[in-house]
Amino acid sequence: MSRRRGALTGLLAAAALLLGACGGGDSSPAAAPTTESSAPQDAAQPAGKPAGKPHVAAPFRHPIQGMPPVIGNDVYSQTRAGMLAPQVRHDPSLLYVPDSNGSRVTVISQRTHRILRVIPAGFLSQHVVPSYDLKTLYTNSSAANELVKINPHTGRRTGTIPMPRPYNLYFTPDGKAAVVMIEEYNTIRFANPHTWKTIKDLQDPSCQGPNHADFSGNGRFFVVTCEFSGTLLKVSTLTHRVLGVLHLDPHPTAPHASPMTMGRSVPQDVRISPNGRIFYVADMGTNELREISARTFKQVHVIGTPEMPHGLYPSRDGKELYISDRGAGEVSVLDIATNKIVDTWTIPGGGSPDMGGVSADGRTLWLSGRTDGVVYGFNTRSGRLIAKIPVGGSPHGVCVWPQPGRYSLGHTGNMR
Repeated sequence: MSRRRGALTGLLAAAALLLGACGGGDSSPAAAPTTESSAPQDAAQPAGKPAGKPHVAAPFRHPIQGMPPVIGNDVYSQTRAGMLAPQVRHDPSLLYVPDSNGSRVTVISQRTHRILRVIPAGFLSQHVVPSYDLKTLYTNSSAANELVKINPHTGRRTGTIPMPRPYNLYFTPDGKAAVVMIEEYNTIRFANPHTWKTIKDLQDPSCQGPNHADFSGNGRFFVVTCEFSGTLLKVSTLTHRVLGVLHLDPHPTAPHASPMTMGRSVPQDVRISPNGRIFYVADMGTNELREISARTFKQVHVIGTPEMPHGLYPSRDGKELYISDRGAGEVSVLDIATNKIVDTWTIPGGGSPDMGGVSADGRTLWLSGRTDGVVYGFNTRSGRLIAKIPVGGSPHGVCVWPQPGRYSLGHTGNMR
């Protein structure tokens, strides 16, 4: 740059360098909590970089080998409406509803809202989870100590896999390991996703009741919520070791704290922000959406929510985050750009919205009614309740299938 002639050119180059230094922000702390959860600086082409070479934002650099690359510095860029992988395009649009107080999975048509069949499963069926390769659905039947296999092409049961007390199930971004949340035994099990032989059982005294997880933008670590100890674990994807522990502060006197828990933290679902900088954590005990920096593994912001926030689901355009407020019978809508709750969807007469997912076209948010024996469908454009389907029992982790994405990280459809 210094060899170029002309004062005007020199000034323009200096200005470009100054803008690049101010706008990159990848290696310096955010000035305010809301800065770290916004992504404008990652979307722009940095000054001084040759055109045509995509800029890789810090959260996505040095991905683990075998992980499909993040495109456009957006974790969810390949899960937009209608972006179905070839192997799932002809799968029927169904809801798989496990009964956490029974031994069944109810199969419902997303189009007609009618129950098509009931699949027998082991007792205490918690979540229905898509496999990494999108070819199998696994029901976590906890009390039966098994995973029940379902073929998503036919919507029928195909077999079982022995597994001690499976509560939830995830897959590493390279597809090399299944990660089983054995909540009752305070264990995170890494297993071969084909043979299901144990690779390693991980336990940490600070984590009681591991249940939900999500992975960093480069796949090198994941964050686990520990329900009964009010903590988060940061775990290495490659070495399977604990990299950090975060104790979530209780808020016994906060106006949004739950009287049932006396403000004790009870973390539930966790999801990473589209720009890979923030892990959102739904805290059912303190009635808060906690924001954890992916870089520092520290809490940077807290948003009060209605009672008992539980599930977290990004909209298909990646602009909003749907938060199921189980105790309030509502769904809160977070605008990710402004970091504010901009809408609240209420269930007429009350309800208990819990776990589920967004339809492939992005038009419907499907959630289980945990204590009401129903499945709810919300129009994501209007927020209006458009379906309330009786299924009985205690419906829990509903799998909405098929879903857009190249591969599954688990849970009820954490797609990338």
